[in-house]
Amino acid sequence: MQAARLHGAKDLRVEQIPEVGSPGPGEVLLEVEAVGICGSDLHTYEDGRIGDTRVASPLVLGHEFGGVIREVGEGARDGEGKPLRAGQRVAVDPATPCWRCELCEAGHPNLCCNLAFYGLYPDDGALRERMIVGGRNCFPVPEGISDAGLALLETLGVAIHAVDLGKLELARSVAVIGSGPIGLMITKLAALSGARPVYAFDKFPWRTERALEWGATHSFCLADGDPVAWLMQETEGRGADVVFEAAWADASVQQAAEMARLGGRLVLVGIPGDDTLCLKHSVARRKGLSIMMSRRMKHTYPRAIRLAAKGAVDLDALVSHRFPLAEAPRAFDLNLAYPEGLHKVIVEV
Repeated sequence: MQAARLHGAKDLRVEQIPEVGSPGPGEVLLEVEAVGICGSDLHTYEDGRIGDTRVASPLVLGHEFGGVIREVGEGARDGEGKPLRAGQRVAVDPATPCWRCELCEAGHPNLCCNLAFYGLYPDDGALRERMIVGGRNCFPVPEGISDAGLALLETLGVAIHAVDLGKLELARSVAVIGSGPIGLMITKLAALSGARPVYAFDKFPWRTERALEWGATHSFCLADGDPVAWLMQETEGRGADVVFEAAWADASVQQAAEMARLGGRLVLVGIPGDDTLCLKHSVARRKGLSIMMSRRMKHTYPRAIRLAAKGAVDLDALVSHRFPLAEAPRAFDLNLAYPEGLHKVIVEV
């Protein structure tokens, strides 16, 4: 079967790999329908690593995905404990915790001591025609959710977890730095929660414009000046109650801290390319900030599916570019270049 494998930095090749065989107990054979390209995928593609995890041998990328179950292993049940069957369309949580360690037992499977993750070395991901996945990773979806929507449920799940960490309250102010797919979803969820006002920031003007469509009450493009000074002027020097950094995680982390009010809350979602967090200690200390590091998600798929199924979040509206699997390298190069109008790239397998 066909797969897109990363052999090194910016060396993505579409090639033939062996079939995966039949699923074992608790597993399913999935025919992949669509895969979203995430910012973390771009880090791995551009640098041959993400954080301190390096790609040491060819790796199938892709962790935002869903598809159709073609074969069910003995006793396979979905993420809510229901039996799975062939023919079901499912979204897949890429994280596979052990469910037995201290953190899993404490209700934090996203922090599992033995976590495996589809598309993160050494575990192959979804940019291939078929794959074996754990039944517990699967979440059946209604017919109204498109193939691209299957993939984007993972993005929405990450945004839900970040908003959970933000502990949003009615009529509290929110600032979101980064209006990429996760930032836009955080913006939408903040608006749905009743947060007001909601400030959105990005370095690309078409993204700040889109943020206004997704629930932001105000937006600011970094090319227009100092975003911190602008926010402080808008809030009469107070700052925002909750600030989400969902961007490039460089100077934006310091900007996020400076935007937060005294006693405010800062949620860091973005991943820095150089694996370094830069934050002036005195700003965070003197403000008494609560700083939360967002690590993937915690069982947010059922909520994500309900939001998408009811039309509260329009997943398809995020998709700006689509490519077939055979053109996956071109899809990654385009995404890395961020041409005007790019929001979300989907690879249709």
